[in-house]
Amino acid sequence: MAKVVIDANVIISAAFGGNPLRAVIRAMEEDEVYLSQTIERELKEVFSKLSKKLTREQITFLNERMRELIGMAKQVSVSTRVVLSRDAKDDHYLSLCKEVEADSLVTGDKDLLSIRPEALKENGISCRILTPQEFVEGV
Repeated sequence: MAKVVIDANVIISAAFGGNPLRAVIRAMEEDEVYLSQTIERELKEVFSKLSKKLTREQITFLNERMRELIGMAKQVSVSTRVVLSRDAKDDHYLSLCKEVEADSLVTGDKDLLSIRPEALKENGISCRILTPQEFVEGV
């Protein structure tokens, strides 16, 4: 079973279907998903901001999936600190990946996706950073 970290924006995008939804479902069914309190807070903040723009069905679906994912995910307190991304906010995802020795980080974030595999290895991170589509396709 692979260890997977999913970016909050992918989880939120799952409410709209497509590859983000397929990626979240696949990770929940086949892998061990890891979250931290920081990511949970980010999820709740983004959900709160978006709820005004979503349909009632999307709000219900997203809320259920978030609760399900949070309930199924392994909660981790991150003590590792990685400074690598162009966006300092994204470093928390990299720190979590290093902490749990994740196999994959699923994200659509261009700053994270632009990080070279060599830079990850130099920082002791062994995971691959994948888009939802790449994760679904098993790239």
